Amino acid sequence: MSRPPDHLHVLFVSDHDACRGPIAKAFLQNLGGAGITAESCGITARPVLPETVRVLSEVAIDVSRHVSRTTADLGTSTFDLVVTLGDRARESCAKLRASAAEAAEQDDPRRRNPLFGEVPLRLHWSIPDPTDGAPDGPELLAACRATRDLLREHVTALLAHGYLAALARERDRQARLLDSLDEGILVHDAFRRIYLFNRAAERITGLSRESVLGRDCHAVFAPDGLCGQQCASCRNNGLPEERCEYSITFPRPDGAERRLRVVLNPVRLDDTGARGVIASLRDDTELTELRHRLHATRSFHGMVGVSRTMQEIFETIRQAATADFPVLIGGESGTGKELVANAIHNESRRQGGPFVPVSCGALPETILESELFGHVRGAFTGAIRDKKGRFELAHGGTLFLDEVGELSPAMQVKLLRVLQEKRFEKVGGERTIQVDVRIIAATNRDLRAMVKAGTFREDLYYRLAVVPIRLPPLRERREDIPHLVQQVLADVRREYGKPIERVADDAMDRLLRHPWPGNVRELINALQSASVRCAGDTIQLAHLPPEVRDPVATGLAAPPSIPGLTPPPLGERSFRRTCKLDEAVVAEALRTTGGNKVKAARLLGVGRATLYRFFKSRPGA
Repeated sequence: MSRPPDHLHVLFVSDHDACRGPIAKAFLQNLGGAGITAESCGITARPVLPETVRVLSEVAIDVSRHVSRTTADLGTSTFDLVVTLGDRARESCAKLRASAAEAAEQDDPRRRNPLFGEVPLRLHWSIPDPTDGAPDGPELLAACRATRDLLREHVTALLAHGYLAALARERDRQARLLDSLDEGILVHDAFRRIYLFNRAAERITGLSRESVLGRDCHAVFAPDGLCGQQCASCRNNGLPEERCEYSITFPRPDGAERRLRVVLNPVRLDDTGARGVIASLRDDTELTELRHRLHATRSFHGMVGVSRTMQEIFETIRQAATADFPVLIGGESGTGKELVANAIHNESRRQGGPFVPVSCGALPETILESELFGHVRGAFTGAIRDKKGRFELAHGGTLFLDEVGELSPAMQVKLLRVLQEKRFEKVGGERTIQVDVRIIAATNRDLRAMVKAGTFREDLYYRLAVVPIRLPPLRERREDIPHLVQQVLADVRREYGKPIERVADDAMDRLLRHPWPGNVRELINALQSASVRCAGDTIQLAHLPPEVRDPVATGLAAPPSIPGLTPPPLGERSFRRTCKLDEAVVAEALRTTGGNKVKAARLLGVGRATLYRFFKSRPGA
């Protein structure tokens, strides 16, 4: 006999788990040794037959304490081999598998049954039920003896021919190969039952293999699975038809948050056409943090910013994305509040769900209530059909409430109730609707001052401002202007076909000095306007709008200058014509720009070549 395999888990399935199952289980457990765990179950359960106990006692095996059980009692067990005993058992398993696949509810217990998952190997032994046609008494006892002998032959052959040993070796070989990979590997079947989880997946997720195998992906990675509700088996109870990949922020059991890159591929699991999903997990946390620290990318979800303030906001966005707490974004008009809301949504586990924006200040109160909560047919004149509100449309995703400071006191009360209870009724409706929505609000008003003035509810404010984010105006982060300019020019080239590559030094100087009361939105408007007037590849000062080109004439004040510099009047053509470079002035400019000579040259109003000549003429500078 071949060397016994190690740690194999085998299940025998019969009609009632009263005769054939207990016999096969007993023989395999006794002949296979400690390296095999054998179990049995039935489609239905009957007490073990006295004849079964007797015929096994004749070969010194005691099954008098055997407790029969059904397939529903298997729980989250996983098996290396499932053997069906008899044709009825095989047919019943096929029917049960089909009904499980059609189960509408994700929590239907049939979908969680390990027998219906895609195990590595299935065998069928066509051994008839000894109780078929055999009356009680000597004939039944003889039939049970014949069944015992037949099952002993099958089990002995299974061990003697090395089938189980080969299965164990192949399983262990695959496990060693998978455990040698740096990427985490997870495989689940069509019912999301996980039956492969390598060592790298353990290291990345902080979960042990034993705590994961056999369980539903969503039960392990609650509440939305490892995919954050993005894969097809979550959205429509199917399987992905093609490869897909995404990034998620994953909270480990030890509290650490890891940035994971997840790649899903549909796979065919066996010759029967059974399908599943193989997911590879890569931990990009350190790489992502290094990129942020080194400013390898100046853009974050469409926002541009190398300033310390914006980098801190990007980090706050990443932190806010890991939990579902409400976020309140404050800032002047045009600072990009909706971009921040979108970034939080796309960084969060809800990124696969809808992002639904609504402007609270753009609609009258009566229309806003219907817009937020929906209405039923006949609720008011013109309500000719039922309509879903924004809360209902945002179920499973994020609702962005812009201009929340414009809400009337009555709407504030209604919004507070939804935030507290997570349910509401449609306008004119009686049925209560439960929703799972994350709230992100934004305002350009000072809500704290409004709370003190009694125009905004204090309890609503604290409900919304669990994670407050303040966006700085553009005048407070001028070092980002050159990078914003490059992004806008790239958009102009792509969308309008204008071959504009750069901005002249004196025009850039004016952009850096403008107070930008309209913030980024005004900057985009100014550059788009200048691109219309520009016929070449460089935007000149004359191409800029009058309020930017000549702020004195339009009554706009100049921003504060660097100490030690004497700036020219804002109406003059260029700073460098009235400022003479000296070591103190250049040193102050370099300190202000963090040592960036290109930015320092722009700030000083000179070309880069001029600044480099200055350094060359003063080797000690």
